[in-house]
Amino acid sequence: MSQSQDKGLTYKAAGVDTEAGQALVQRIKGAAAATARPEMLGGLGGFAAMASLPSGYKNPVLVTGTDGVGTKLKLAFEHDRHDTVGQDLVAMCVNDLLVTGAEPFLFLDYYATGSLELDVAERVIKGIAAACSLAGCTLAGGETAEMPGFYGNGEYDLAGFCVGIVERDDIIDGSAIAEGDALIGLASSGPHSNGYSLIRRILDMQGGAGDMADALLEPTRIYVRSVRGLLEHTRVHGMVHVTGGGFFENVPRMFRNSDLAALIDTDAWPRPAVFSWLQQAGNVEEREMLATFNCGIGFILCVAQADAAGAIEALNASGERAVQIGRVVRPEGTSVAARQILIT
Repeated sequence: MSQSQDKGLTYKAAGVDTEAGQALVQRIKGAAAATARPEMLGGLGGFAAMASLPSGYKNPVLVTGTDGVGTKLKLAFEHDRHDTVGQDLVAMCVNDLLVTGAEPFLFLDYYATGSLELDVAERVIKGIAAACSLAGCTLAGGETAEMPGFYGNGEYDLAGFCVGIVERDDIIDGSAIAEGDALIGLASSGPHSNGYSLIRRILDMQGGAGDMADALLEPTRIYVRSVRGLLEHTRVHGMVHVTGGGFFENVPRMFRNSDLAALIDTDAWPRPAVFSWLQQAGNVEEREMLATFNCGIGFILCVAQADAAGAIEALNASGERAVQIGRVVRPEGTSVAARQILIT
């Protein structure tokens, strides 16, 4: 009988090191504490997080969202890029909440791996905390799961959960969108966290990412501060997070009136080189590009045409690259020129 059998089988011998999990909590406590909002009622490490609602709301509505990073993580594993995937995780959640006009409030993460590598996990979760600071929300807690045999060596998966708050009277639901409204696009930082199953097929065809690795691993842009700043003085009729499904899947989600459509001029913004490379390297048709990727526009706002110039100026002053990319039309009788797309 072996020595380990003499002592009896342990959880650690089965592949789960609870001491490493506790060590991780100690390593990330400072980063999580730096994100704490005054409404928090407890620290990191308990069974559940508690918070009071922020002051100033008369009729607050809770807004929730969840998302992951997807197969972009495979590139992170291959290139040892673990510091920025946390921003991808947070951005995918908070940008979704933002389209309702909500203020991101609380964030929780789920980190699952076969065997906990402390240094890697610390890099990932500190990246999550840094992104929470960018979004103005608290990293309220999370879960680290060790599942031996479930993930390959050096691999992990991430999921994020976010709670936001919006004043009931300030909810943006698309009901105010009208014919003639302007569509303002905010530049993306690259593919963000979408389309990576197709991207990875293209990379396999090309023998790797090569010079495109940095562009493909650029973290998803967080639009919270600039857009919420705009909401303080400009009436926004609708918003779109250009995420999985590109333009054709996401833009229609903005509309409450099925008689309206978005007429978008794809020449209105410079398409980043990474998308041109992907299209050429993968022989991807233009419609498929627009149905899969953000193609350089990560977020869209709909405002009255009279407010468009001022909104663009304010967004650019806050650090965005904003440009009018189209307008709201009624599809009947609308002519569509070359390089324009009509999305209903």
